[in-house]
Amino acid sequence: MPVKPALSITVLVDDTTVDASDPQFIHSNPEGKTEYAVIRALRALGYPVYVLPVDDSVDPIVKQLHENPPGLIFNLTETFRSQRKFDRNIAALLELMQIPFTGTGSAGLMLCRDKSLSKNLLRANDIPVPAFFTIDPGKPLIIPGCLSFPLVVKPLYEDGSDGISNGSFVKSEEELRERVAMIHEHFREPAIAEEYIEGRELYIGLVGNSNVRMLPVRELHFGATEGGPVLATFKVKWDREYQKKWNISFGFGQIDESIEKQLDQICCRAYHVLQMVDYGRIDVRLTNDNKIYVLEANPNPGIGPDDEIAKAARKTGIPYEDLIQELLDLALDRNGRAKKSLKVTRSANAC
Repeated sequence: MPVKPALSITVLVDDTTVDASDPQFIHSNPEGKTEYAVIRALRALGYPVYVLPVDDSVDPIVKQLHENPPGLIFNLTETFRSQRKFDRNIAALLELMQIPFTGTGSAGLMLCRDKSLSKNLLRANDIPVPAFFTIDPGKPLIIPGCLSFPLVVKPLYEDGSDGISNGSFVKSEEELRERVAMIHEHFREPAIAEEYIEGRELYIGLVGNSNVRMLPVRELHFGATEGGPVLATFKVKWDREYQKKWNISFGFGQIDESIEKQLDQICCRAYHVLQMVDYGRIDVRLTNDNKIYVLEANPNPGIGPDDEIAKAARKTGIPYEDLIQELLDLALDRNGRAKKSLKVTRSANAC
C-alpha cells in the first residue's frame, strides 16, 4: 500500500526572528529561541515544514499560502507592522482564507490584548480582577474614588512585561501622572492603572478546548530581599543578572488542594470567557487570605522548552515533542480533521 504523506505545516513567524542566512531554520541553533525549538520539534515528529515570515505586508503571505496551501499553520506571530495589537489581524487573515491554524483566533486575541476589555469581561462573569481604570492620551487623568494607592501602571496593549518596571508601582498621584505620561509618549497608547494586589504571583497553564486541563502551577518567587521588586517587571522576567541580584526565581508553586481547585475553576472560566483555544496562560495573584485575582490572560503564550507551559507539561510527564503534537491535534480537531486520517509518517527528508 502507498504511504500517505505527512501533513504539511507552514510555520508563521515574525520576520525579525529570521536569520537571513538560514531562513528555513535548518542549520542555526540559537539558545532559547522558541521558533527554532517548535520547528525542530515538528521536523522530529516527521512533518514537512515551511517557514513563512510575516513582515509589514500581507501580500507575500496570501501569495505563498494560495500557491502552496499547507495542511495546517503553526502560528507563532506576535506582531504586525511592529504593533502587538495587530497580531489578531494575522489570525483574521487565516480565518478568511479558511486555513486551520494553532492557537487563539482573532476574537480571542482582540479580547485578551486589550487589558481593559478583558478585565471588564471577566468582572462581568464574576471572575475577580483588581479594580482599575484607563487613561487615554490627551484626556484628563481622573482617579476613580473606589481606587486606592499603590497602583500598578501598564501599557494597555503590550505583553511580555514590556513597559513594566519598578516605576510602574506608584504610590501617589504625582508618580501616577509621571508614569502615565511616559507610557503615552513612549508607547503611544492608553495606560491602564490597577490596584496593586499583594500576594503570590502564580502562572496557570491551560491546554484544551471544550475540555480544558490545568497544568501544574508555576510561581514567580521574588525572594526575601527587602527593597526588591514586587512586580513581574521586564527585568524580573528576562534579565538573569537582575534575577541573581534580587534572589528571584521561577519554579512550581506549592498550593493547597482546595486552592488548586479554585484556581482550576476560575482560570478555566476565564479561558472560555476570553475565547482562548488550544493553549494559554492565566497570571494570577493569590493573597495571604487565599483570595484569587486574575491579572492577565495570555493567549498563545511562549511555548519554548524553557517557557512556563512546556515546563509545566514536562512536570506531568509530557515531553516537549508530545506537547507540540497535542497542540497540532487540538487545532486539527477544531477544524473537523480526523486524527486517524492524518497519521504521520516519519521521514528523514522532511525539510
